[in-house]
Amino acid sequence: MAQNKTQATAQSVADFIAAVDHPTRRADAAVLNDMFRRVTGWQPRMWGPSIIGYGEYHYTYESGRTGDFLATGFSPRKANLVLYIMPGYANFGSIMARLGKHKMGKSCLYVNKLADIDMDVAEELVQAGLDDLGARWPIKPT
Repeated sequence: MAQNKTQATAQSVADFIAAVDHPTRRADAAVLNDMFRRVTGWQPRMWGPSIIGYGEYHYTYESGRTGDFLATGFSPRKANLVLYIMPGYANFGSIMARLGKHKMGKSCLYVNKLADIDMDVAEELVQAGLDDLGARWPIKPT
């Protein structure tokens, strides 16, 4: 079976954040990095060219596919900030209702800027996602 396209790298998280072009997006990335570090207690590491991840888990799906992936994280993309909760946001409707302005994908939460959301609720969401993931697969700290 093919490996995940997104793999952990040795790229510097600090250098990546410093290189974010848009000043608001760069400042928001620094705030998110601090928040994820505080909530998880883990050091960040880059996954692929643009995702900052915290923790790691090994999964095995019913299909037999296995792999390793970040437990939670974010990416300061050009269009918006993307927060990743593994394996997804499906069970967090009550938290999401209090978050503020956002859009959702399966495991992706899209936010234009941090000023649009309640950061206390974002912290609660990250912790809930880690709790949910940890009930499915063991998480290794980074």
